Amino acid sequence: MKVFVWMLAACALHAQALSEWAFGGPDHRLYYRTDPRGNALMDFSFAGYHAGGVALPSPAVSQRLTPVAGDNTARIQAALDCAKGAVVLASGEYDIAGTLSITRSNVVLRGEKGAAIRLTGKPHPFLEIHGAGAWQEEGPRVPILDAFVPTGAATFRVRDAAAFHPGDHVLVLHLLPAEQLGAVSRADRVIESVDGDRVTLDVPLSNALDGQFTPATLVRYTFPGRITEVGVENLRISAPSGDVYPAVRIDAAEDAWARDLDMRDVANAVVIGPGAKRLTLTNVRTSHSAAPAGAEAPADFSLQGTQILLDRCRVTGEAAWPVVTLSEATGPLVVLNFIADRGGVAAHQPWATGLLVDGGKFPGATQARPGVAFSTNTAWSVAWNVTSPYLLVQQPPGAQNWCVGCMGTPVTSGNTPNGIFDSPGKMVDPASLYLHQLHDRLGPDALHNIGYSSY
Repeated sequence: MKVFVWMLAACALHAQALSEWAFGGPDHRLYYRTDPRGNALMDFSFAGYHAGGVALPSPAVSQRLTPVAGDNTARIQAALDCAKGAVVLASGEYDIAGTLSITRSNVVLRGEKGAAIRLTGKPHPFLEIHGAGAWQEEGPRVPILDAFVPTGAATFRVRDAAAFHPGDHVLVLHLLPAEQLGAVSRADRVIESVDGDRVTLDVPLSNALDGQFTPATLVRYTFPGRITEVGVENLRISAPSGDVYPAVRIDAAEDAWARDLDMRDVANAVVIGPGAKRLTLTNVRTSHSAAPAGAEAPADFSLQGTQILLDRCRVTGEAAWPVVTLSEATGPLVVLNFIADRGGVAAHQPWATGLLVDGGKFPGATQARPGVAFSTNTAWSVAWNVTSPYLLVQQPPGAQNWCVGCMGTPVTSGNTPNGIFDSPGKMVDPASLYLHQLHDRLGPDALHNIGYSSY
């Protein structure tokens, strides 16, 4: 009660509004309101490379190439296959008629200033960064004993907790009820501590676990084919207008990145697969000289996996959807300071949880393609200080979505009730939920490491 009294008093003195669900306290840290079952906005700050707040590396040069006439695919691929560090493309234009692949850890494709990729030949992806295989469960699935674990929690009780140890890689599995499309919620986490029958994870849960439907379970896993410390950076990539040339796909990779990419007339600019974890995409821009063909035209950024950060990315020109979530997208997923001329961020497939759209600007959004489209395909997701003509934020069965400090007109769809609109039409303090949470968890150096001076 004292915290809420302080919040109301501070709101009267502050130029901006304060959210009822996440607000600064006297110690300048964020405090969170919970609903009657204990659900709260999750800590999204764990999204990104090495769980957020860590500067992207600049691996040493392994090999430097210059462009040659004709197709450069084979020679660049040969360099990537034997690289230990960065394969650097010198300034110039590189025709690429096939798909490049990074399939080993500690390999980066980097362009010097003026390096440009021109996709040629039949439509094909530019670059696939991927490991092999998937999660391999080890040992039995152990029941979680709590009847209900709220979203945002990181601690719960399990049977046979002695079987788990700090550092174990685990999956939290929960079969959702039929009204939530019967999907499986899978959280990829690491055990931080074990105390009696209580287990604490390294990252909070983005989905509530309700045992009255199907008991949730915890199981150890290995993922031997997952690669780490891989990325692509500082390239201009162009494709013939009118054809579908995907650009970058990342899957079965952890602690990976894409930065400083300028993509023109590509389709499916960046696709993140379900086996991806702790990725940062920063300053990735894509532009379109013509509208994509067909009702099911590709999205520019497609998100699956977990702990994914899109930071200061942009889409210009007519696009189908700038950002979409697909199935098996598990929070924290953060779209930070994103700008798009048309459309916005949408949950396209069930079941995505824990998506934060923070500070986005979508001036050309329409009722059909609003700046935020949180349908019943997503839950426990937050739009924070978003500016868009139209906003769709629904309440899925048994869950919630929030729209906090957003500027725009709420729209409805079907008979589904709206989610929570907190401080509609007036932005709230802090300006960025993600950056404030990152500062609270790791301090100001974490902001500086990712290119911000304040929250």
